[in-house]
Amino acid sequence: MASQMLTPGRRGMFLTADGRNVVLPFALVSSLFLLWGFCNGLIDVMDKHFQDELGLSKAQSAWVQFAHYLGYFLMSIPAGWVASRIGYKGGIIAGLSIVAVGGLWFLPATALNDQVPSGAISPQSAFVAFLAGVCIIATGLTFLETVANPYTTVLGDRRYAASRINLAQSLNGLGWIFGPVAGSIFFYSADASGRSTGSQTLYIPYAGIAAVVLILAVVFYFAEVPDIRAENEYDTRSSDVSAPRSFWSQPHFRGAVVAQFFYVAAQAGIFSFFINYITAETPPIPRSWESAMSNLSSHAGVFSNWLQGWLVAGRTGVLAISDKGASNLASVGFLFFLAGRFTGAMLLKKVAAHRTLGIYAAANVAATLLVFLKLGWLSVLCVFLSYFFMSIMFPTIFALGIFGLGAQAKRASSYIVMAIVGGAVLPKLMGYVADRYDMSRGFAVPMFCFALVALYGFCWPRLSDHTGMR
Repeated sequence: MASQMLTPGRRGMFLTADGRNVVLPFALVSSLFLLWGFCNGLIDVMDKHFQDELGLSKAQSAWVQFAHYLGYFLMSIPAGWVASRIGYKGGIIAGLSIVAVGGLWFLPATALNDQVPSGAISPQSAFVAFLAGVCIIATGLTFLETVANPYTTVLGDRRYAASRINLAQSLNGLGWIFGPVAGSIFFYSADASGRSTGSQTLYIPYAGIAAVVLILAVVFYFAEVPDIRAENEYDTRSSDVSAPRSFWSQPHFRGAVVAQFFYVAAQAGIFSFFINYITAETPPIPRSWESAMSNLSSHAGVFSNWLQGWLVAGRTGVLAISDKGASNLASVGFLFFLAGRFTGAMLLKKVAAHRTLGIYAAANVAATLLVFLKLGWLSVLCVFLSYFFMSIMFPTIFALGIFGLGAQAKRASSYIVMAIVGGAVLPKLMGYVADRYDMSRGFAVPMFCFALVALYGFCWPRLSDHTGMR
């Protein structure tokens, strides 16, 4: 069976076993990855906003991630149950509708926040209102991820399942680039006097998200989205085919749940504290950079306002990167992430998925170790490299985990999505370490997580009883 998987066949990457070309459904579903990448990009630059506005510690601001990933935890199993009954198309429309509700929630949340200066409502209550909106959006995204991730794996020859899901997830990386840019504009904006106006404009990107997803829901309602069913390989190998084996009996699936928990924990920690790291741990900026930025801004035309305010005078008088500048640099990090997704999708056509995962995770163990050691600009570079090597992990773990599960993949996917709750738990630990020591030392937490992901990748053939998959 393994040798058959690795032998080139006649079916293409987007041709099903019965000869159907499913490029159009794949392209349509891939647009969803762009959507939740943008939503996640906004979340990742929100922590520092609340630290500044409400005086929260790093560990306290991580409640943003907790609320976000709590939505995944609470809704993943119901989403898998619903998707198994109403199909891929129904699950997608349900998810889009919930995201729209969450986006619109930010309008009354902002209205509540406007009452904080008058004392009519406490800052903590306003914070909770925003967290509720974050959680609602996450529940909708759970539906989309539970449906879209496994759907990409069946839209064509299963040998290229990991390549397809990584290709679709490349759009997720593209959305992640624009999320921090929107965050820098609407979370860290200031008026003419230099006073922050982020709390008054925070709702704008979320209202835009609500409008977009409602349009997408209509498109999906009228589009042809075939409900393709894959064969459960482990059932056909069993001598008693009348008694299907539970996906929990498969070690490679159980391992994927654990690996996904720790991967998302590492990802959420690095993404959410990126601004804190850049503003606190970057070496002093040469004064020549200030004049260079000023000259660049004067010739940037419509982008001049965007380029202003990247640098500020630090506590000792030397130049440092501002919150706005760090938020925009997060988009550079996601360019590394996107590059990793595209190159990873091509690499996975030639190198076994489990081996690629193990190598990339091991590279991130090395990168986070160098950040931990505080080696100046080398450590800063390694933060960006960590984005590159994280790129293929989520979709590849997903594909490895549901490999061979057939019709059970929908329900099994819900548990892999539920493992995203790691992003709610461990960033608080990373924030605690950073509060107690410094932001560089906080990278010990994701370093440990990546080591466990590498272990899963290298052990996958033994867990799955297969030599590899692409």
